[in-house]
Amino acid sequence: MRTLIIWPLLTAALLGGCAATPAGTPAATPPGSEQLTVQVIEELPHDASAFTEGLEYSGTTLYESRGLEGQSAITAGPPERRVAVPAPLFAEGITVLGPKLWQLTWRDGVAIERDSTTLHELRRVRYDGEGWGLCHQPSGRLVMSNGSSKLTFRNSQTFAETGSVDVGVDQLNELECVGDTVYANVWQTGTILRIDANTGNVTARIDASRLRTPVRPGEDVLNGIAAIPGTDEFLLTGKLWPSSFRVKFVPENQRTGT
Repeated sequence: MRTLIIWPLLTAALLGGCAATPAGTPAATPPGSEQLTVQVIEELPHDASAFTEGLEYSGTTLYESRGLEGQSAITAGPPERRVAVPAPLFAEGITVLGPKLWQLTWRDGVAIERDSTTLHELRRVRYDGEGWGLCHQPSGRLVMSNGSSKLTFRNSQTFAETGSVDVGVDQLNELECVGDTVYANVWQTGTILRIDANTGNVTARIDASRLRTPVRPGEDVLNGIAAIPGTDEFLLTGKLWPSSFRVKFVPENQRTGT
């Protein structure tokens, strides 16, 4: 997320709030959590021009939110559909709830509700603070990140805040909900956390750093997690990555292949 780190005009002062962990390296393991890694099942093509901010399956349709001011968009497919997000909005995480989807914006304080088939905008709802990642639980409750260690719960109809939980790990970014479990990547690292949404406890740290060694540190970072329906597999990708990866999360001693 937070793509401003790639622009030359960014000052050292702005960088002061960013994570110090080098891009692609795993974050520290939270005490008591399981340590897992990724087992690659298949490497797939990904649009290397896509500044990925959110990734989610709904049935067989893959939705992707793409960021950058003036380049933001929402895509879905196959077959591919694409709708631009008008400047100056900077698109962020998404989640799909049947006929509708929500798309966050970074510092614009706006959540966009869309028709999940046409991708057309239905309305905009204001919220306070930054928007980073978004997913939803079976109850319909939305789970949102803002770059801090907090997950915020929201009503899926009104987008009103209904509660929050602190995970204890900063820079939570792209989210994927699987039941009451939330998977969150830690910005600028190759780490995905598995979180109990009811308690905020981190139950596993998943090291996905082997998937790609960033050639533009701070820019082409891991930032796309989509659970593949009907399986225990996930599709992972990142900003400007030329590939996405179908993976399983497994203990290191059970990993085979890449």
